[in-house]
Amino acid sequence: MTGDERRQQLSEFLARRGFADLSVLVTELGVSESTVRRDLSQLEEEGVIRRTHGGAVFVSDRFSALNYSARESTAVEEKLAIGRAAAERVEDGETILMDGGTTTFQVARHLMTRSLQVVTNSLPIANLLGSAASVELIFVGGYIYPRTGVALGPIAKQALAGLHFTKVFMGAAGITEEGLYNANVLLVETQEQMMRSADEVIVVADRTKFGRRSLARLCGWDRINRVVSDAGLESKWQDVVREAGVDMILAPVTGNGVTRDAAKRAESCATNGAR
Repeated sequence: MTGDERRQQLSEFLARRGFADLSVLVTELGVSESTVRRDLSQLEEEGVIRRTHGGAVFVSDRFSALNYSARESTAVEEKLAIGRAAAERVEDGETILMDGGTTTFQVARHLMTRSLQVVTNSLPIANLLGSAASVELIFVGGYIYPRTGVALGPIAKQALAGLHFTKVFMGAAGITEEGLYNANVLLVETQEQMMRSADEVIVVADRTKFGRRSLARLCGWDRINRVVSDAGLESKWQDVVREAGVDMILAPVTGNGVTRDAAKRAESCATNGAR
């Protein structure tokens, strides 16, 4: 594998994950730590990633259009669309809470130029928004879960208990007729406090999360105000969400070589023409 091929693989891996620590990248690439560090330095100079203490966070659109099989397994385009649609529901001046995860990370990317107060327990989101001049950023501390860079546990819960938010954006590992599930008990406990601290609970999840359970049940549908998913979600699950009295937003996913910016301009022209 050449250096360019290795950096391509590294970029695509970070595009899927959003964040990864150095040891994970070394294992993924099968090369030395010094090689990964050199590659990260070069990618940071190119604006693809931003290095963090012990890892890296993906910040560029450059490798978001992955090959078809990768998109199928990671729903990259769907998450981009969901992030854009969810961000449109935020008003300037709001105080919002953002949970960790690859889909909430996409919401954060669409909020970088907005005038907001953002509280997060996610290192990738904090690193992303830390450079946004108009965003007032507050990071919630606690035990950092190494796989995702998210702060969990009693310290995080205590910090969240004393705060109030207009909206919380959060993800889920599984969604069924009974409600939401996640794969980590500490994460579920932290998310429960997040929901108690927010006026509106917004779940962002692509269609692959529906119809499956995970380790720990988070909550029933009575605790959720809104779900933002992609337009490919089966009608069965759309009905489940709406029949539970939850607002359902389906984000259109552009493809076939059409850029998202171009699609947005076309959508705007169509809307203006219909007025």
